[in-house]
Amino acid sequence: MSSSNTYTPPPVWAWNAQNGGAFASINRPVAGPTHEKALPVGRHPLQLYSLGTPNGVKVTIMLEELLAAGHAGAEYDAWLIKIGEGDQFGSGFTDVNPNSKIPALVDHSLDRPLNVFESGSILLYLAEKFDAFLPKDIAGRTECLNWLFWQVGSGPYIGGGFGHFYAYAPEKIEYAINRFTMEAKRQLDVLDRQLARSPFIAGDDYTIADMAIFPWYGGLVEGWMYNDAATFLNVQDYPHVRAWADRLLERPAVRRGRMVNRVMGEPSSQLHERHDASDFETKTQDRLAQS
Repeated sequence: MSSSNTYTPPPVWAWNAQNGGAFASINRPVAGPTHEKALPVGRHPLQLYSLGTPNGVKVTIMLEELLAAGHAGAEYDAWLIKIGEGDQFGSGFTDVNPNSKIPALVDHSLDRPLNVFESGSILLYLAEKFDAFLPKDIAGRTECLNWLFWQVGSGPYIGGGFGHFYAYAPEKIEYAINRFTMEAKRQLDVLDRQLARSPFIAGDDYTIADMAIFPWYGGLVEGWMYNDAATFLNVQDYPHVRAWADRLLERPAVRRGRMVNRVMGEPSSQLHERHDASDFETKTQDRLAQS
């Protein structure tokens, strides 16, 4: 293993805001708002404040699936939170999510607006609110929640660990890349073995577990994440994960959910804000450029 200059931690860590890296301008060791900014509120009961990252896509897939299943009460406004510009540190956003992370949801259908944050919590809240995509029997429900919380717990290793050191860190650290690559591949193998036994993550039915896991691990095997990570991870080793991801991509609601609050890729795939179902046909970035 190659080595660089040895780092000796100081007795007490001090924040160096100029430490480099892709997200150095927005990362900080304290919470709370940095500026006053109210959140917009649209006409629908559900107000989503998000960005088309894997965690954000979990929720927009769920909302689009609910609408496709006929749950009219799941109509929503999706507002773009530009995390690169620090929107998540506005006072309105931190009032909804003190942790300053997307996605955040406010349900205005109740007597008092209810704040819901953390993507796993939002998926579970919506599943229970609409009685959908969560098995009713105790065994099926538990299996679904096992995998939902598996993703919530394991996801930081993929995003904050592998993704950071492989694609975003200001220097390539062999030990860190090897450590998190090993864990990323182990997690993909966990999924591949599970999906060899059933068509969906928690069994025969499509659930919120699939919606939670797909944007992260499906994104890896489909080649959407971290530059050439699919080649580096040799995703051909995980045929059942790849087949599952392909099946999910056949679902129109999944394809729509991937477009909402998306700011990268082909303009036709980017719907920066979603306020009506017709927006998918009229307000993608390619359509707006033509108007």
